[in-house]
Amino acid sequence: MQVITHASVNVESMTTSQLRRIYSIRQLRWENSTPIVVFVLPSKHIIHKNFSKNILNIFPYKLDRIWNKLTFSGLGVAPTVVQSQEELLKAVSNTPGAIGYVDNLNKETDVNVIKISI
Repeated sequence: MQVITHASVNVESMTTSQLRRIYSIRQLRWENSTPIVVFVLPSKHIIHKNFSKNILNIFPYKLDRIWNKLTFSGLGVAPTVVQSQEELLKAVSNTPGAIGYVDNLNKETDVNVIKISI
């Protein structure tokens, strides 16, 4: 499992708590004030389930609840859902400030791979 960002994001590593803040839409900007654009796979997707449980330590249904609450209250916007890893990779590489995750990055791309620390 690899967390990836757009090439313009100047971050090499993150803690799991930083990732949790980003994916729970509590951190909206990078350190350089660029807005964070979050891309995810569908909640039922096995890679999304693995990312949620193993990296964020949050069950996928809890993430859905957080996103729905923010969206329906008007306080935030849920992440953009894409249907495949290929779409996610393309979206992240084409969107400044974007973050996402893939199961395995097996080709040369224009994205940063983030080291995850505890």
